[in-house]
Amino acid sequence: MADIHGSYDDLFTAVPAALAGLLEEGDVGGAVAVFVDGEPVVDVWGGFADAGRTVPWERDTIVGVYSVTKTMTALCALVLIDRGELDPDAPVARYWPGFAAVGKEKVLVRQLLSHTAGLPDWDGPVEELYDWTTATARLAGQAPRWEPGTAAGYHSLTQGFLVGEVVRRITGRSLGEFFAAEVAGPLGADFHIGLGAEHDRRVALSVPPPGRDEDYVAGAANRDATPAAATALRVRDGNSIAWRRAQIPAASGFGNARSVALVQSLLACGGTVGGVRVLSPEGCERAREVQFEGEDRVLGMPVRYGLGYGLFGNALGWGGWGGALVWVDPDERMAMAYVTNQMREPAADNRGIELVMAAQDGLRGLRA
Repeated sequence: MADIHGSYDDLFTAVPAALAGLLEEGDVGGAVAVFVDGEPVVDVWGGFADAGRTVPWERDTIVGVYSVTKTMTALCALVLIDRGELDPDAPVARYWPGFAAVGKEKVLVRQLLSHTAGLPDWDGPVEELYDWTTATARLAGQAPRWEPGTAAGYHSLTQGFLVGEVVRRITGRSLGEFFAAEVAGPLGADFHIGLGAEHDRRVALSVPPPGRDEDYVAGAANRDATPAAATALRVRDGNSIAWRRAQIPAASGFGNARSVALVQSLLACGGTVGGVRVLSPEGCERAREVQFEGEDRVLGMPVRYGLGYGLFGNALGWGGWGGALVWVDPDERMAMAYVTNQMREPAADNRGIELVMAAQDGLRGLRA
């Protein structure tokens, strides 16, 4: 079996065993963390941080988690809603007047968070993603593709700029700065939106799926999804220095499994973890309020969206391009995170769910 490092409760041995199995099957590297009641019961990692398999994955290795970053951005919005500084039922233009252009004057804040605002596509050059002012100006001038609120279509790259600009207008701080000061910093979480150069040595670059190269592009798991008009994002873009430095709050977060599970444990534990209160219990419950249920016209599959999170039964969370996943079960006070540098084709990638099931096995023993 592949070597697994870290620690875990004996009741949760299925989790490190599952990670070892993935590495045995050929994955390059990865990490899994499970927190229950805000405390780690699994914190393990293994494999390698580089495609050449020469650099071991270490305790402090971090990796791009792509759309798992959306859960961090959503948390920032929930904090402001909790404080009464952001009204989810207000028009976005109340906070960002220029957003009202070309038919968007009635778009609500909650529609940005639930992928129903009608602005799913990034249609500019990839390079414009790296400049906040340019990116948000492009989106402010874009007309919605459908009547906002009437349909959902996954805002894969645009959601973070849309929510992030509202956060910036309210707080005077970028999304990454707000997250660092109000969430990651107080919790001691090693998660970054806008990665400083001092962390570069710790980054595990994304490895394309077998048989693919760095021109491999993001796509929906459902092959029947409507082809996007959006600019294609390639692995080489996600591995670039420019991507790391930029704040792309829908997709450019870097962290490890421990940091993701720690932060999202807030929603599992009523808003307080390790004695640090970030949200009220009511603020946490707000994330699970159903905003849309039905077919996502971009993903081509049925979805349930809460306020910034995907909803799965009583659980909530989201996955990222390449395989990363965060899963939060407030009823069990559990948060599980999986991160990896090994991409797989989305339609054939069940790794995250397999690890969730392994964690649930441990929970059954813990609660017995």
